[in-house]
Amino acid sequence: MESQQNSRPEAAREPAGTVGADADEARQDQVREAVDQQSRDIAEVPAVELINTVCVHLMSAAAVKTGLADDERADELQDLDEARKLITALAGLVTAAAPEVGGTHAAPLRDGLRSLQLAFREASSVPDAPGRGPGEKWTGPVS
Repeated sequence: MESQQNSRPEAAREPAGTVGADADEARQDQVREAVDQQSRDIAEVPAVELINTVCVHLMSAAAVKTGLADDERADELQDLDEARKLITALAGLVTAAAPEVGGTHAAPLRDGLRSLQLAFREASSVPDAPGRGPGEKWTGPVS
């Protein structure tokens, strides 16, 4: 019967650092290739699509944090401090990007943002003064 040490693959018996270094280099090459592929992929996506995608992600996260999740745990997931940050970031992006993406794309983003701002105001136990709610620095007062 072979001992445990002799039953290990040859690579496991290489001098310390040899196999590990080769494996690390191979992993680094794989990571570099993945990053290069992602860069090529993202280069093919129009800016309008990227902006819309980021906005949708911000809207989704803000909706969950505002307590609008379609989940029985919606109340547990609510975090108005986090929602405020997400809505403010969304408002800044939508306001800045609107001239670049055009009215066709900006209108639904503005509508979604306004809905989130109103939902936040409704969910908040201490209402913000007009013009002081999340994102209202960028959008003006929402009512």
